[in-house]
Amino acid sequence: MGLKEFLKPKRDKFLELLIQQAEITLRGMVALEAYMKKTTEEQAAAVVQAEKDADEVRRILIDDLNRTFVTPIDREDIFALSRAIDDVMDYAYSTVEEMEILEVEPNDFLRRMVSLLHDAANEIHLAMLRLKENPGVAVEHATRAKALENRVERVYREALAALFSGPEDIPGVMRVLKLREIYRHLSNCADRGDEAANVIHDIVVKMT
Repeated sequence: MGLKEFLKPKRDKFLELLIQQAEITLRGMVALEAYMKKTTEEQAAAVVQAEKDADEVRRILIDDLNRTFVTPIDREDIFALSRAIDDVMDYAYSTVEEMEILEVEPNDFLRRMVSLLHDAANEIHLAMLRLKENPGVAVEHATRAKALENRVERVYREALAALFSGPEDIPGVMRVLKLREIYRHLSNCADRGDEAANVIHDIVVKMT
């Protein structure tokens, strides 16, 4: 190995894998938002594929983590951040899967929540891209992601209030049960995005 190669900064494979996870999750949220606008098999399949791709990257990350003694970021933080980002994609997948099974059509509340989740996924992705070189900027993006989570929760509560003010006949009750489950998936999705943002904050504190 030459001196130039020796002095070249080593690539952080864990950060690269986390960025890849965040990028796939963002792609999945774009597909979910498109699905909420037009429920096509193509958009549903795009969400499913993103979930599979994200799982594969996480498997690689965990395998590498188990075989690496010293990590550039605390291994607990790497694991927690990877898990939180993965959970965001898992809930997006569960949303589509159950909407298909339960034959639930998108409504304005679902579209609003998913639009905010898309924005939050974008902020998490940007935070990951800036984490190493510009940790202060990464924190700004993580903070925006947390603010978007709060907005999702407000829409979630608004959606529940509207849902339980509907008809009390059997079809109405069935609709309430179906939609409440879908709303809950998206609320959980937002919670996991908030957790990812919290871990990013923790990492930056330890770095600075």
